[in-house]
Amino acid sequence: MTTTERIYRIAVDAMGGDNAPSEVIAGAIDASSNSDISIQLVGVPKLLEPELAKYSIDDKSLIVIPAENHISENEHPAVAMRQKPKASIIVSTSLVKKGIADANVSMGSSGATMAAAAIILGTLNGIERPAIGGPLLGFSPNMVILDAGANVDCKPSQLLSFAIMGEIFSKYVYKIPNPRVALLSVGSEDEKGNKQVKETSAILKTTNLNFIGNVEANDLMHNPADVVVCDGFVGNILMKLTEGLGGEISKYLKSKLSAKLNSNDLSDLSNEIYNMHNIAESRGGGPLFGVNGVSIIGHGKAKSATVSRAIQTAKWCVEIDLVSKLKSGLSSIK
Repeated sequence: MTTTERIYRIAVDAMGGDNAPSEVIAGAIDASSNSDISIQLVGVPKLLEPELAKYSIDDKSLIVIPAENHISENEHPAVAMRQKPKASIIVSTSLVKKGIADANVSMGSSGATMAAAAIILGTLNGIERPAIGGPLLGFSPNMVILDAGANVDCKPSQLLSFAIMGEIFSKYVYKIPNPRVALLSVGSEDEKGNKQVKETSAILKTTNLNFIGNVEANDLMHNPADVVVCDGFVGNILMKLTEGLGGEISKYLKSKLSAKLNSNDLSDLSNEIYNMHNIAESRGGGPLFGVNGVSIIGHGKAKSATVSRAIQTAKWCVEIDLVSKLKSGLSSIK
């Protein structure tokens, strides 16, 4: 008796990102070469068709779902959603809501992706605002940092929910029995930090989370905690600084070691340094925590290889049943 292989249906916002639709389509086609992935490519047909004509496509592995337009980075997400009800990110997120797709992937506006997920999919019980999170540093590959950019202004109660979701993710995905939870601050002492950090610290101390206090940014390379909590303003700055450092250090090594290492070894070293500082890109993107469905937010500058990896990350989130794990963990916490 043979078992039928599961097919993971991934909706891809073909219009999202600086290099859409060409690089998004190329990445989607690459991902669809896996026999267990089926792509629902969402976009404006007349813009997708010239790119799709460059490839020989199996209709079973990739289909086009029409959208009328897309929401750009410079548009206010809530306003744009009302004005463009058939934008690509709304259509692709709706496919998940309707059960037609298992997950949604977008390299477009993070704000629009988050707004679409929160409004269409809804937030999990007990969660005020969704958060972007996951590992950001190769030196601490299992350290979850959130929020990484979804919420630039946060109340202490929202930071508490980020801590809870991070703990659940760390416990179920990385199999850490009692994850250490910390707040990112300007000093490790309790009295250090702004009003937001101090008030959040006071709340976290009253929970049954394994809260270990504050950690500083310079210690993040040494895995000081399993879950590091901050608002999206701080988290996004941290992520972009790390990504920028990775790129520049990689270039610096190439210029300094070109006469001392052969080209293959130098390329391997340079790529390793880059990837260690660009975890989000090396995984394609990260899940939006706290929404009732899988929605992956990728980097706006993503090229085809990154898009393909984001689709694999979406598949992985469905495979491990991430949303159900978050629901279960949240329901067990008072």
